[in-house]
Amino acid sequence: MLFLLLTALTAYLVLGIGYFGFRRPGYSHLRHTISELGEDGAPNRRAVSWGLFFQVGAGLLLGALLAHTPALRGLLLCLGIGYVVAAVFPCDVGSPSSGSAKQAVHNLGGAVEYIGGIFFLHQAQGALLLQNVVPANTQLGLLIGCLLALSLPGFPGRGLVQRVAEVLLFGQALWLSIP
Repeated sequence: MLFLLLTALTAYLVLGIGYFGFRRPGYSHLRHTISELGEDGAPNRRAVSWGLFFQVGAGLLLGALLAHTPALRGLLLCLGIGYVVAAVFPCDVGSPSSGSAKQAVHNLGGAVEYIGGIFFLHQAQGALLLQNVVPANTQLGLLIGCLLALSLPGFPGRGLVQRVAEVLLFGQALWLSIP
């Protein structure tokens, strides 16, 4: 049941990001962060925040209650917190690394998602997907690299590295949820 929930949430998130990205003039999935779809002043801010981010976050928190291992429970809790915080505290325009108090809380939610996700994937490193091809430490290193690149102001590939991190986090969550 958990695997089906996570599959549905992941598909909903991917479709939502694609849909709202298409509807936002000038938006680039390579340059812009996912949060910028729901930033202050964005045309579909409320739909993105409450119809996409909050729904996905709440579903991930529900998934944490259904998780069969502590590492998966922690991973889903961190992902869920990240998305709920993004819904309740939309980022400032451009999702800067510093800004308003609301941006600081938004960034804190992102830190919980990514740093917590890395921590809990480390806890589950013996069970990670594709570890025979890409060792667990390499996968975790890639996530750390993505997190560092996301924190660089003006980095032109922020959107791309964030999506790589999300694919790794959600992909591993799906893999770990298989009974």
